[in-house]
Amino acid sequence: METHNALALPENTLRPFLWVEQQSCALRTRAGLPGIPAGDIPGLPLVIAAGNKDVDLSAWMSENRAELRQLLRKCGGILFRGFGIRSSGDFKALVTQWSGRQMEYFDQTSPRSLIDDAVYTSTDYPSDQRIKMHNELSYAHRWPLEIFFFCVQPADAGGETPIADCRKVLSKLSKRTLEKFSAKGVMYVRNMIDGLGLSWQRVYQTDDPEKVNAHCTRNGIRFAWKGEDHLKTVWTRPAVGKHPVTGEATWFNHAYFYNILSTNPLLLDLVDDKDELPFNTYYGDGSEIEPEVIEEIGGAFDNTRVTFTWETGDLLLLDNMLTAHGRSSYTGQRKVLVSMCEPVF
Repeated sequence: METHNALALPENTLRPFLWVEQQSCALRTRAGLPGIPAGDIPGLPLVIAAGNKDVDLSAWMSENRAELRQLLRKCGGILFRGFGIRSSGDFKALVTQWSGRQMEYFDQTSPRSLIDDAVYTSTDYPSDQRIKMHNELSYAHRWPLEIFFFCVQPADAGGETPIADCRKVLSKLSKRTLEKFSAKGVMYVRNMIDGLGLSWQRVYQTDDPEKVNAHCTRNGIRFAWKGEDHLKTVWTRPAVGKHPVTGEATWFNHAYFYNILSTNPLLLDLVDDKDELPFNTYYGDGSEIEPEVIEEIGGAFDNTRVTFTWETGDLLLLDNMLTAHGRSSYTGQRKVLVSMCEPVF
């Protein structure tokens, strides 16, 4: 689905033209914002469009940070379009001014290239493969509350970043599934084998096994060295998250994303034993997640997912605990950058 609910900002001083009612979180209009009706905030994503590319988006976002964050907690995601952001440097400066609490990509699972401090390619995953819906680092012990995407170059075809409201995903799951996951959590089993997925050095950003051991011990991660180039880890995390600001329950895990039933068949052909897959997921007690449950979760994402077409210079801000994202396969060149901020422990 294409972007919708565009809010066109005036060319002059912006602060007076956007504010949020504290109780109803309703968007109102004043002179200078013609054609935008009063009423409830529209669904994911809210689109804010500039009438002039010379508008200083970074300054305006900082000045209106409280209001924008209130909108973000309601909608789950805001797409800023037409503001003339041109480079990775512009992107980095905007995120820094917005938050000042950027996160390095630690406990890595997706291949990414570092572009600048805390700025990465969104993924270096092959273009002909789709990336399923997930919340960034929801399997980890530290994750970003907010995540920015910046489109430097859209693909010739495809390459969208689908998004889904995880409050709605949660509401679409059966009572039985939710009760089971709520009681047991999700167990993650990971094998870091050089040449098969990411190495342990890449995952933990160190060549020192003792630092890895300390990290695992500190976070309750069971670990076993199967060789110099093979580290196996096992840990359990909740399946349902509680948003630290709104208190809302949200489907926040990688149970579906990293389950063997969601794994690329080409990868399955490379291992003789499923216990040596780069990733697999189980219920928290170690029992297998039933195929029909994996299918149910995938269906909930499919029924909730919305898609928009990237344009050069687009900036997407997501509340990472409220909104999952993925990536469509694509053709041609595509460059989308990512930066994470506001860490949650």
